[in-house]
Amino acid sequence: MKLFSGSFNLLEQSLNYSSLKQKVISDNISNADTPNYKAKGVNFNSVLDDAIKASMQAYKTDTRHFSFKQSLGTPGVFTKNGQYNHNGNSVDVDKEMSDLASNQIYYNALVDRISGKFQTLQNVVKGGR
Repeated sequence: MKLFSGSFNLLEQSLNYSSLKQKVISDNISNADTPNYKAKGVNFNSVLDDAIKASMQAYKTDTRHFSFKQSLGTPGVFTKNGQYNHNGNSVDVDKEMSDLASNQIYYNALVDRISGKFQTLQNVVKGGR
Protein backbone atom coordinates (compact mmCIF):
# COMPACT_ATOMS: atom_id res chain seq x y z
CA MET A 1 0.00 0.00 0.00
CA LYS A 2 1.34 3.40 -0.93
CA LEU A 3 0.95 5.97 1.83
CA PHE A 4 1.66 8.95 -0.38
CA SER A 5 0.47 9.63 -3.90
CA GLY A 6 2.82 9.95 -6.86
CA SER A 7 2.75 13.73 -6.52
CA PHE A 8 5.06 13.58 -3.50
CA ASN A 9 7.62 11.67 -5.55
CA LEU A 10 7.28 14.17 -8.40
CA LEU A 11 7.72 17.10 -6.02
CA GLU A 12 10.77 15.42 -4.48
CA GLN A 13 12.37 14.92 -7.90
CA SER A 14 11.60 18.54 -8.78
CA LEU A 15 13.27 19.72 -5.57
CA ASN A 16 16.31 17.58 -6.42
CA TYR A 17 16.48 19.19 -9.87
CA SER A 18 16.20 22.70 -8.41
CA SER A 19 18.87 21.90 -5.83
CA LEU A 20 21.25 20.62 -8.54
CA LYS A 21 20.59 23.71 -10.64
CA GLN A 22 21.31 25.93 -7.61
CA LYS A 23 24.64 24.17 -7.06
CA VAL A 24 25.67 24.51 -10.73
CA ILE A 25 24.74 28.20 -10.82
CA SER A 26 26.62 28.92 -7.60
CA ASP A 27 29.67 27.06 -8.97
CA ASN A 28 29.51 29.22 -12.09
CA ILE A 29 29.25 32.46 -10.10
CA SER A 30 32.07 31.49 -7.76
CA ASN A 31 34.34 30.74 -10.75
CA ALA A 32 33.45 33.90 -12.70
CA ASP A 33 37.06 35.17 -12.49
CA THR A 34 38.81 31.80 -12.96
CA PRO A 35 40.77 31.73 -16.24
CA ASN A 36 39.59 29.15 -18.79
CA TYR A 37 36.64 28.04 -16.62
CA LYS A 38 33.74 26.87 -18.75
CA ALA A 39 30.27 27.59 -17.41
CA LYS A 40 28.02 24.63 -16.74
CA GLY A 41 24.28 24.19 -17.08
CA VAL A 42 21.62 21.65 -16.15
CA ASN A 43 19.54 19.84 -18.76
CA PHE A 44 16.07 19.12 -17.36
CA ASN A 45 15.32 16.32 -19.84
CA SER A 46 18.48 14.46 -18.89
CA VAL A 47 17.67 14.75 -15.18
CA LEU A 48 14.13 13.53 -15.86
CA ASP A 49 15.37 10.56 -17.90
CA ASP A 50 17.81 9.57 -15.13
CA ALA A 51 15.05 9.82 -12.51
CA ILE A 52 12.76 7.61 -14.61
CA LYS A 53 15.53 5.05 -15.16
CA ALA A 54 16.31 5.01 -11.43
CA SER A 55 12.69 4.24 -10.60
CA MET A 56 12.35 1.50 -13.24
CA GLN A 57 13.27 -2.05 -12.38
CA ALA A 58 13.93 -4.57 -15.13
CA TYR A 59 12.25 -7.93 -14.78
CA LYS A 60 14.89 -10.39 -15.90
CA THR A 61 13.84 -13.91 -16.78
CA ASP A 62 17.25 -14.87 -18.12
CA THR A 63 20.77 -14.12 -16.90
CA ARG A 64 21.65 -12.81 -20.37
CA HIS A 65 19.17 -9.92 -20.10
CA PHE A 66 20.60 -6.46 -19.69
CA SER A 67 19.91 -4.39 -16.62
CA PHE A 68 19.54 -0.64 -16.45
CA LYS A 69 22.75 1.23 -15.77
CA GLN A 70 23.16 4.47 -13.88
CA SER A 71 25.04 7.23 -15.67
CA LEU A 72 28.44 8.23 -14.35
CA GLY A 73 29.01 11.72 -13.03
CA THR A 74 26.35 14.23 -12.17
CA PRO A 75 23.26 13.62 -14.31
CA GLY A 76 22.07 16.45 -16.49
CA VAL A 77 25.10 18.73 -16.03
CA PHE A 78 26.73 19.90 -19.24
CA THR A 79 29.37 22.44 -20.22
CA LYS A 80 28.05 25.53 -22.00
CA ASN A 81 29.72 26.67 -25.20
CA GLY A 82 30.99 30.18 -25.75
CA GLN A 83 33.56 32.61 -24.48
CA TYR A 84 32.55 35.88 -22.87
CA ASN A 85 35.76 37.07 -21.25
CA HIS A 86 39.22 37.68 -22.66
CA ASN A 87 40.72 35.07 -20.29
CA GLY A 88 38.79 32.13 -21.75
CA ASN A 89 36.09 32.17 -19.08
CA SER A 90 32.53 31.60 -20.34
CA VAL A 91 30.56 32.75 -17.27
CA ASP A 92 28.07 35.56 -17.88
CA VAL A 93 27.46 36.80 -14.33
CA ASP A 94 24.31 38.76 -15.23
CA LYS A 95 22.71 35.69 -16.80
CA GLU A 96 23.77 33.49 -13.90
CA MET A 97 22.24 35.92 -11.40
CA SER A 98 19.02 35.96 -13.42
CA ASP A 99 18.97 32.14 -13.50
CA LEU A 100 19.65 32.10 -9.77
CA ALA A 101 16.64 34.34 -9.08
CA SER A 102 14.28 32.34 -11.29
CA ASN A 103 15.48 29.07 -9.76
CA GLN A 104 14.87 30.47 -6.28
CA ILE A 105 11.29 31.38 -7.23
CA TYR A 106 10.79 27.88 -8.66
CA TYR A 107 12.22 26.27 -5.51
CA ASN A 108 10.01 28.39 -3.23
CA ALA A 109 6.93 27.43 -5.26
CA LEU A 110 7.81 23.75 -4.90
CA VAL A 111 8.34 24.10 -1.16
CA ASP A 112 4.98 25.86 -0.80
CA ARG A 113 3.28 23.12 -2.81
CA ILE A 114 4.77 20.26 -0.81
CA SER A 115 3.99 22.11 2.42
CA GLY A 116 0.36 22.37 1.30
CA LYS A 117 0.31 18.65 0.57
CA PHE A 118 1.59 17.86 4.06
CA GLN A 119 -0.90 20.32 5.58
CA THR A 120 -3.72 18.51 3.78
CA LEU A 121 -2.41 15.17 5.02
CA GLN A 122 -2.21 16.55 8.55
CA ASN A 123 -5.83 17.71 8.35
CA VAL A 124 -6.89 14.26 7.23
CA VAL A 125 -5.03 12.60 10.12
CA LYS A 126 -6.58 15.02 12.62
CA GLY A 127 -10.05 14.34 11.24
CA GLY A 128 -10.59 17.83 9.83
CA ARG A 129 -10.10 19.67 13.12
